[in-house]
Amino acid sequence: MTLLKVEGLSKAFGIETLFSGVSFEVRRGDKVGLIGANGTGKTTLMRCLMGLEQADAGTIGLPSGGNIGYVEQEAALGNGCLYDELCVAFRDVLAWQAEMKELEQVIAAERDEAALEGLMKQYSAIVERFERAGGYAYESTVKRVAFGLGFAEADLTRSVAAFSGGQKTRICLAKALIRQPDFLFLDEPTNHLDIGMVEWLEEFLAGYPGGVLVISHDRFFLDKVAGRMLELENGTAAVYHGNYTRYLALKAERLSALSGAFARQQQKIAQTEEYIRRYKAGIKSKQARGREKQLQRLERIVLPPGSARFNYFAFNPPSECAERVAELEDAAAAYGSRTIFEHQSLLIRRGDGIALVGPNGAGKTTLLKLLIGELTPAAGRVKLGSRVRLGYFSQQHEGLNSANRLLDEIMQEYGLSEERARHYLGAFLFCGDEVFKIIRDLSGGEKSRLAFLKLMLTGANFLVLDEPTNHLDIPAKEAVEEAIMAFPGTFIAVSHDRYFLDKVANCVVELADGCLVEYAGNYSYYRERRQAAQKAVQPAERPLDKAAEPVRKSKPRQQRAGDKEKLAQRLEGEIAMLEAELKALEFRLNDPASHVDPSVSQSLADEHLRVQAALEAKYNDWLELQ
Repeated sequence: MTLLKVEGLSKAFGIETLFSGVSFEVRRGDKVGLIGANGTGKTTLMRCLMGLEQADAGTIGLPSGGNIGYVEQEAALGNGCLYDELCVAFRDVLAWQAEMKELEQVIAAERDEAALEGLMKQYSAIVERFERAGGYAYESTVKRVAFGLGFAEADLTRSVAAFSGGQKTRICLAKALIRQPDFLFLDEPTNHLDIGMVEWLEEFLAGYPGGVLVISHDRFFLDKVAGRMLELENGTAAVYHGNYTRYLALKAERLSALSGAFARQQQKIAQTEEYIRRYKAGIKSKQARGREKQLQRLERIVLPPGSARFNYFAFNPPSECAERVAELEDAAAAYGSRTIFEHQSLLIRRGDGIALVGPNGAGKTTLLKLLIGELTPAAGRVKLGSRVRLGYFSQQHEGLNSANRLLDEIMQEYGLSEERARHYLGAFLFCGDEVFKIIRDLSGGEKSRLAFLKLMLTGANFLVLDEPTNHLDIPAKEAVEEAIMAFPGTFIAVSHDRYFLDKVANCVVELADGCLVEYAGNYSYYRERRQAAQKAVQPAERPLDKAAEPVRKSKPRQQRAGDKEKLAQRLEGEIAMLEAELKALEFRLNDPASHVDPSVSQSLADEHLRVQAALEAKYNDWLELQ
């Protein structure tokens, strides 16, 4: 059985021990979530397993011939086109292909029989390696994985540098997945991916035959993917069987049992110490000394230190406002000549907690900027209700003055004394000399904490939140959730964190294909309704379930043309993939070695007919669309 075994792994930087005595196993088919607060050493541990960092102690056992695919948080990519970048994963296969072509030329020119026999053996060995590595199908494999991750045929020739951050994350995923490695290591793979792509990744990993070790703060993702959790905390590692929700229950049980045992031991120690104090100099001094020695040898139970959490996270009570907090009336938004959406309406009522979801590029941040007045609608109008006071959390934290010290940022903007400002900063884990840090030097998570502190101090009654949990570890996300759930005002939030949306939202608004559709429930309800609607209709039509949800407005003509163009691009991609598959089959059919075994020969012929028929059907669909 393919097994990655880690025993007693330790790593320190200078006098600071990051982790020690870490032991665990990853078997074929295992899906292990690696979790822990920021700074506990998750990425360092993964890099040690990859051999990119040297561990101070311990062993890492990888089976002979076992290979690992690795997706880093910030991986470097080349300067070529997407297709060439993905083909890098097949560099050994391409080298064998080049060697085969060279040998074919040499063999064709060779006249000496003995030399020819040696060349044929060499050629046969290379061909065997090439076939075993999927060489004849590498082109179709590259395209299949690329299309599966949402890239189109036209994207294959685009420069890698021209893609967005989310698309680059998908490129790194594709490179790691193409060769189907025995072990797949993923460091925050859902960063920059929209919800649709994350759900695709969840389904892919669930069926992945190899072992998977994934670092993630996405709790919904961990619930769907992981069957075991490995938690790094206080320099040690603990293994919990089950997904993230099961881990929470098991950890709570373990801490409860440990706390009970600790309390009983402390009571016993106190009684023993009292006995020693009372009888050490008296008639029972011998027994007292014996108990003292027992006490010295006692293995003391140590409770783990509490996780760093926000100990004061409550919004100032907001003032009352109108029932109709904000409205979009027949609104449109555009960038230059590109229409983002048009003829859309939305009513936000007092007390609503709205999750705004949709694919990347659909216009979610644009809609938020219309609400806060940063953008003007191209048509229609945006209206805020009476006495509505806005609080905006920006994904880029534009509200922070990067040149300020943390202390100055709070004191100057809110007219607070140094003592009061320190109190608030300390509540958000900025302690001691950390309050003198320059904002530009803060990490992404630290900037998010500071931005939330400022939002807390505004007294706003309508919060507009753009990715509020980005860069936060799980304890910080939980604190944000608790604060928003306790917030008595109204909010609308854009987030890819589905666990967060499930807890805080009572309404989901989907923005996709230029249309807004409301669902009266949290994210899980929205997902169930969409899945039910898709199952109830023909796959080609895909309208929303009319009985379950409001009907989308009919799309403008240019949007229908855009949909037609997207369908044509998808068909062209599928045609290209089938053509590549057909080419590989024809190569094998032309090889005499493929016809030695009649069953293999018949199987190849049947597969060739099947692919030919599928290709003809796709061509017919494409022609009909034209």
